[in-house]
Amino acid sequence: MAGATQQNTGGIGGLAQRANPAFAAAAVAVPILALAGAVVSGDPRVLVYVHVMAGVLWTGIDLFMGLVLGPVLGGLDPEERGSFFANFTPKMTFLMPVLAAVTVTAGILLGYQRGFAHFEPWLALMTAATTIPVVVLIGIQFDALTAPKTLVALAVAVVGSGAFLATTLPDFGVASPWIIATLAVVTLLSVQGFGIILPGEVRIYRQLTSGDPDYDLIGAIGMRNAKLGGIQGLLQLTIVALMVGLRYGLAL
Repeated sequence: MAGATQQNTGGIGGLAQRANPAFAAAAVAVPILALAGAVVSGDPRVLVYVHVMAGVLWTGIDLFMGLVLGPVLGGLDPEERGSFFANFTPKMTFLMPVLAAVTVTAGILLGYQRGFAHFEPWLALMTAATTIPVVVLIGIQFDALTAPKTLVALAVAVVGSGAFLATTLPDFGVASPWIIATLAVVTLLSVQGFGIILPGEVRIYRQLTSGDPDYDLIGAIGMRNAKLGGIQGLLQLTIVALMVGLRYGLAL
């Protein structure tokens, strides 16, 4: 038993083993290669396709988790719920952050390509409003808010995002309301996803490799993440509405 537990440890490698190495590799490689191919192609239509497809998958999975999976699992006892999330979470840890990152990155690249007025300073604001809270939330979840590593990461986030904002400040102005609203929703999505959901998945993995997993805690974190996934899906549908408004100038 000790040997089996030892085999399941090992950071990202152990997590990949639990997720299935082939699935983990494909979940990371396919979206990133699609984005890289779109950038190299120089064709904005390909970039739009990658942006939309990654966003559709991200949104659909989140809505399924929040509206279907969450209520179903809510009716199970804590041990059954924890056992499900023990198998489900490793796969989502690889898939969802990559889909989110590819969707957001492609959207930012499209914003640059289309030359939206004052886009860069508003992007700098979004960067600061995302990175700093994410570092703080991660520190809180792991009871390490005052740990040296957290403080260093926080300093890097503050200095880096501050420098980005300072360099873009001369171009600051009132951007399109559609752009501002979209960046605000993307900020909420990113803070939730990278500051709460992803650290929760890491906490589940730590429980699985602890030698004495607390399935009540695993189930509780998993249910929280499923509910947040539903909120993520609704926020993503809001972005779709904003994109339509941006495209056609309609007050939806």
